[in-house]
Amino acid sequence: MKTYEIYGDFQENLPESDQFLVISFSPSSIPLKQRWRNNGLSADFVADYLTTFFPANEDEPSTIERQKELKGAVSYIANELLENAMKFHDESIHSTIQFGIHLLDETVILFSRNCIPSEDWAKFQPIINDLVTCDPEDLYVTQMEKLAEEENSSASGLGLITICCDYGAKLGWKIDSNPEEIGILTVNTMVKLHV
Repeated sequence: MKTYEIYGDFQENLPESDQFLVISFSPSSIPLKQRWRNNGLSADFVADYLTTFFPANEDEPSTIERQKELKGAVSYIANELLENAMKFHDESIHSTIQFGIHLLDETVILFSRNCIPSEDWAKFQPIINDLVTCDPEDLYVTQMEKLAEEENSSASGLGLITICCDYGAKLGWKIDSNPEEIGILTVNTMVKLHV
């Protein structure tokens, strides 16, 4: 694998913005079960933070509805990114998991960064390829059929597919090889949501 690979709609150099938030999580600080509970809290916090940039005006019901929809979308997307980053991060690597949000004009960009062993990449690459090349609605139906047919199917990628289908968001990935840790890849996931 070369130094890095880009999949989908990944934007490497984001424009300058004063409106962003980045949170880091130490994967070894608390057990996985406790982290699951924290993911929802963190996602809701990020969604609440973002809504301060889209104030609701009681005299304009459309602003209240817009804020509510944006908060729900960002909370869902943030939770999905955090869960995936936590679930697939290699805990033996002493690298933090990062999650962040940037507000750029009419776009909210959410991102996560975690590390995986390079041998795990073979499991994720087909899922990412499907997410990038297939119609999200068709992919959703296919994954739901797999889930119904296979008892132990985890319907891989279903949350990410839902992000595309329900919120019209664009997904992208940058997969970096880590020169300091042989056999480790850094997975950067980006979701662009038009607001």
